[in-house]
Amino acid sequence: MIDTFLKYLRFEKRYSEHTLTAYRKDLTQLEIFLSEEFETSDFKEVQHAHLRNWMVNLMESGLEPKSVNRKMASVKAFYKFLLAREYVASNPTGRLKSLKVDKKLPSFVRESEMITLLDQIEFSRDFFGARDRLILELLYATGIRLTELINLSDPDVNLYQGSIKVLGKRNKERVIPMAEFIVKSIKEYQQLRNAEFGFCDYLFVTDSGNKLYPMMVYRIVKKYLDQVTTIAKRSPHVLRHTFATHLLNKGADLNAVKDLLGHTSLAATQVYTHNSMEKLKSVFDQAHPKA
Repeated sequence: MIDTFLKYLRFEKRYSEHTLTAYRKDLTQLEIFLSEEFETSDFKEVQHAHLRNWMVNLMESGLEPKSVNRKMASVKAFYKFLLAREYVASNPTGRLKSLKVDKKLPSFVRESEMITLLDQIEFSRDFFGARDRLILELLYATGIRLTELINLSDPDVNLYQGSIKVLGKRNKERVIPMAEFIVKSIKEYQQLRNAEFGFCDYLFVTDSGNKLYPMMVYRIVKKYLDQVTTIAKRSPHVLRHTFATHLLNKGADLNAVKDLLGHTSLAATQVYTHNSMEKLKSVFDQAHPKA
């Protein structure tokens, strides 16, 4: 049943490999729990009480409520599919309620810290330094996701128009404009990369010329963010948060930022409309008589 569901998600819903892997992991984890705790692996026999027990087990193992909710969302989607295809007679997820989650504002790097990173931190003048710098610049200047960055190829980059084409979630394409300094950095990087490895299938490659992988990008981003900021999270996604926050703080239109980020709904973008401390201080300094 799991394989049939995943094929549906892949070919009809066009979900990404990353999403499919998460669904498979969640459902396999449930299957193992049912087998160990209730001696059944038949999803047709699952009842509401079984799923409630699994939720309790996940919480007792220390899993965050947000992560538990995501797993339950996988199970709900699975049973919705099974019910629609008449693999099951009823849906045991109908009465499941999501756990309360504390809303956290997205972490972001301050504008002054990004200026320090890109204007004052030294990068080596060889291929390796050019690659690391361009990764940081592109994540911050375009707001693209980690997977979108890794899968970029040279044909996706239009140096004449100053734009990149990325393939986002559910295989949705979008075109993002690039600043002139990014175009210049890409040209310089490509020359160094081609001199080092010749033709490459992907824009970004490892030290040995192979396709870049997620953990390497994480290490590169953390290495340089460690030098300029003290925020707890120092990941590629934080630079996406930073891109959106800085645009909105400068007065960018919310719908325009939504399109740049590749969000399907405005609600997903509105989380970035929080005020940064710099903006709050600016308003205070300008408006308060005792400032």
